[in-house]
Amino acid sequence: MKQSLRINCVPPWLPVLVCALAGAVVFQFFGNATRGYIHTQSLFWWWGWQWFDPASETQHGPLVVVVAAWLFRRNTRNAESAQIDGARRAPVIAMLGALALHVAGYAMQQTRVSIVAFLVFTWGVLALADCCKKQDGRGAVLSWSRAAVFPLGFLMLAIPFGFLDTLGFYLRLGVVGTVSALAHGAGIDVVRNGTQLFSPDGNFQYDVAAACSGVRSFVALLAMALLVGYLGFRSWWQRAALAVLCVPFVFVGNVARIGVIVLAGEWFGHAAGGRVHDWSGWVVFLIVLALLLGAARLMRESKKRDFDKSYHNDNEQEKGRCNPMDRTALKAAGSRGMSVAAVWVVAVCVCVAAAGAAFATARLDTVAVRGTAGVRLASDGVNPAPLPVFLGTKWGGRDVEVSAVERELLPPDTGFARKNYARLSNPQREQVFFSIVLSERDRTSIHRPEVCLVGQGWRIKGRGRERFALPDGGTLDATLLRIEREVVLADSKTTATIPAVFAYWFAGSDGTEASHAGMLLRGATDRLLHLRADRWAYVVAQSLALDGEEAARARIAEVIALSWPETRARND
Repeated sequence: MKQSLRINCVPPWLPVLVCALAGAVVFQFFGNATRGYIHTQSLFWWWGWQWFDPASETQHGPLVVVVAAWLFRRNTRNAESAQIDGARRAPVIAMLGALALHVAGYAMQQTRVSIVAFLVFTWGVLALADCCKKQDGRGAVLSWSRAAVFPLGFLMLAIPFGFLDTLGFYLRLGVVGTVSALAHGAGIDVVRNGTQLFSPDGNFQYDVAAACSGVRSFVALLAMALLVGYLGFRSWWQRAALAVLCVPFVFVGNVARIGVIVLAGEWFGHAAGGRVHDWSGWVVFLIVLALLLGAARLMRESKKRDFDKSYHNDNEQEKGRCNPMDRTALKAAGSRGMSVAAVWVVAVCVCVAAAGAAFATARLDTVAVRGTAGVRLASDGVNPAPLPVFLGTKWGGRDVEVSAVERELLPPDTGFARKNYARLSNPQREQVFFSIVLSERDRTSIHRPEVCLVGQGWRIKGRGRERFALPDGGTLDATLLRIEREVVLADSKTTATIPAVFAYWFAGSDGTEASHAGMLLRGATDRLLHLRADRWAYVVAQSLALDGEEAARARIAEVIALSWPETRARND
């Protein structure tokens, strides 16, 4: 009797607070496994840092958080009471599942997965809080967890997703191709070169850069579509349809913008197109936003009768559920969704699981990196073995020093080996740069090459998959990029465009991967299923294409055929 009295004297929200604190400790001190560029164990610090990093394309993160908080506040103020009898298991399932998902994300070194786990855990805490509230006469409460479903999902827009770079690249290619076709149809002579559009007479030349890809407009418009759909429609298919319309709207808007810039350049010169570019971005976005709102209005008007009928039926059903004048409902008045003892059992389970998650992440930090790697190692066991000085009798190589900036940005245990190979019969014109970057524990040494290339001033004109033949009859799959950059000539007044061909692949102890996504998937699988952290190598072969892309590709293929068999590891 005294023990029961003590339990009842404890505030009902205390176990909810205990669960929230347990989760906060895990995500704060055991939240981030990738510490190459952002040296922190905190999930919150890692996530917030991304919002202020221009390369992450998530500067809208703080605004998304503010909007999500407003939505939650709005939903809690306007929420109707909901029965929770069938959802008593949801809090513990959500919180335990979120902790397990976080451990999986930590093992895969994917902090984005851990962010999703944090959002799910937050929902579980709110669901547990619902179970602690006093029920009304029909066994219902004002549900915080229901009010938080959309706001928490909306927060996913603030997560930096790497696939947006790839999406932006293909949007650029699509926009450039469409504008080129429309210009030719209108009788305007335009030359397309990758993501560039220029006139044969040199009257104008424009490059659809990454910032003009439409990705930012897409994210902003998607956020608006989700808000308009959530606030203005009841059916999920209408909300989804409004979100899907963002893609064609953004594409059409970008085509219109680039098309107007080309017209201005054709009629009034290159500078006029530049001025149109400076102010047209916001105008086009407002037009696209107006299209979205117009589509929402048409959908609302076309479905108004069905909407009103559905709303009327829903209200009738709610009335039928809200007035159960039986003894069971009356007995539920003033009671809670869970007993205090049951809530404390959940809190204890969550604390035990949180401790287990913390132990698991700490254990993952101690998982030994395998000594084997995708390339042969030097005697120090850190760097790749020195590249051969001569490749057959036709190529000779010279070492290329690693810049201080690279060593400062990359983790200290990153290994390097690179040479600039030149054909002995024509060393000035036929050269191939061959480089290996070898990771240790932190895979952030290995990144998407496209990001660095753009940062170095290169423009990516196209990408594809290439299969190189090896002397032993095998093949090597790699990603092939066609790139170019502007350089200033010796007179400091004129510039020239330098084309190049860039091939890259990733080598692990069990094979190679042509794409960054494939490397991440295989590495995550090894860490998650086998508790094995491989040392991945990022290999590059690059050659200038002043004599044509086919000649540059042939040089790269020749150097790869001679160097890769001598460089790759012989792992059984």
